[in-house]
Amino acid sequence: MLVVVRIPPAETQALVQLTGGLEIGPDHQKVVKLDVLSCSTALAASAYTSVLHLRGDGVTPQPHQNLDGDILCWNGEIFEGLDILPNENDGKKLFEALTRAEQPVDILAQIEGPWVIVNMKSTNTLYYARDPLGRRSLLVHHPTEEQPHFIIASSCNGAIAGFEFEEVTPDGIYCIKFDTIREAEGFVSAFGPATQLFGRVTQAASKKEYVLIPPLNNTLPSTEIQETWSSPSPGIKQALEDFLNVLNQAVELRVQHVPHHHPVGPGFARVAVLFSGGIDCTVLAYLAHKHLPLSEPIDLLNVAFENPRTLKAASKPPGKCKKTRNSSEAAEQDVPEQGRSTYDVPDRLTGREETEELRRCCPERTWNFVEIDVPYEECQRERPKVQNLMYPNQTVMDLSLALALFFASRGIGHITNSDGTSAPYTSQARVLLSGLGSDELLGGYSRHRKAFARDGWQGLVEELQLDLTRLPSRNLGRDDRVISSNGKETRYPFLSLSVVSFLANLPVETKVNPFLEEGRGDKMLLRMLAERMGLALASRRKKRAMQFGSRSARMEGGDADRKGDSIL
Repeated sequence: MLVVVRIPPAETQALVQLTGGLEIGPDHQKVVKLDVLSCSTALAASAYTSVLHLRGDGVTPQPHQNLDGDILCWNGEIFEGLDILPNENDGKKLFEALTRAEQPVDILAQIEGPWVIVNMKSTNTLYYARDPLGRRSLLVHHPTEEQPHFIIASSCNGAIAGFEFEEVTPDGIYCIKFDTIREAEGFVSAFGPATQLFGRVTQAASKKEYVLIPPLNNTLPSTEIQETWSSPSPGIKQALEDFLNVLNQAVELRVQHVPHHHPVGPGFARVAVLFSGGIDCTVLAYLAHKHLPLSEPIDLLNVAFENPRTLKAASKPPGKCKKTRNSSEAAEQDVPEQGRSTYDVPDRLTGREETEELRRCCPERTWNFVEIDVPYEECQRERPKVQNLMYPNQTVMDLSLALALFFASRGIGHITNSDGTSAPYTSQARVLLSGLGSDELLGGYSRHRKAFARDGWQGLVEELQLDLTRLPSRNLGRDDRVISSNGKETRYPFLSLSVVSFLANLPVETKVNPFLEEGRGDKMLLRMLAERMGLALASRRKKRAMQFGSRSARMEGGDADRKGDSIL
């Protein structure tokens, strides 16, 4: 998606290349001129869109246009709020609703899903926004004297001289009234006053959880919590039942009606899971299995990096490895056991184990465990591209996470056949499920346990509230830019606003029990759910960061001493 104001339409294609827009949607591309800025003859506008077809019977061209001159650029999915049939396109249905509405905010307040929009009205007014959690990328360059263009884009091609791209904040609905800009010469200075930010809450908002992230239930336990697992309280039992229902629905909505883009037959999957073997992704894989035809496999995408630093450490005699941290978990993450393969990283080992557990629980399903091995040289070769994709994020941690997501979503690896032989395999799935969000909502980080140790239940509730508040700033835009460059779309069932609202309203003691040991008390509700599903191994998995589990971080000597927030 790319919308440019003040640049002649003939030059739009150059800006498309500049922002990398051609890589986002492979199924349809189009550039249109917007003839709605009659307030100043010196102003011109163009919109470029590219489509990744994931809704409806066929590819629906964009931008959406009507006879009045309204235009909608849409990148998103509507899972709840509007009635959309399997053969219908959600963007087209949304455009029809926006055309009838007095204000776009009245319609946007009623939909749930990841989305960004740019809606140009024939009244010389432009609206643009992201969903309340910022699950899709949207960047903006405001006019400057050096580059006097207003640009909205899904991605940009790294740091470009003269352009100052930044993430559009998901704080509300932005509105630009071009009628107030009378002279082209004053475009830069008049642009700020012409821009307004509207809140999401309106009288038309029938479901507030689609509009605002609810505050956390801050009620503290009235009695001493028993250190028990096998005998949960009636409140926890009910919460477990309700949690299963709401999470199961979120997964169902995200895997149903995905169009076929490849020959239907053995070996082709429409849905894949970003799969480390952790509890979050394993539970999602199990639930996806419940809603997809048994004739289709599910791809489990597992990425592992050749990491020269850890391989060098593994080659040293026992006791000679330099220890940079005292944590036993950090030692497990940083130094592989001697004798293992280059790609037998922690996530590869747990991924294999959990694939076997899924095969035992769901033997009728074909589970494609896709081993995506990334040689060091290939990683370095693709690094400039990944850095451009993740921009304006540009820290050490951003890069280590973006590299893992880029190669995992590309899906090029190998699978092991039933006879034990290895075969090249490229995942054709366009929809990728991710377990992101569960740690923030269910108390899965070590900082939650530390907050409880420091300030008791009150400290834990406050820390969970901070995580809930910070969800919109969790760099989901960065992840979207990286993954969509491979023609894939990530869907986050834990970040369904219906799931977020449900978990936020639960009493804290039904979600987490800091009296229980690590691997039990953290994310307790999810662990109980996994155990109920028969995923005993998954229910005991401890938290491990993706960049350490895949070995995408700290690849060279000296990297171990660089902090994650250091600028590249």
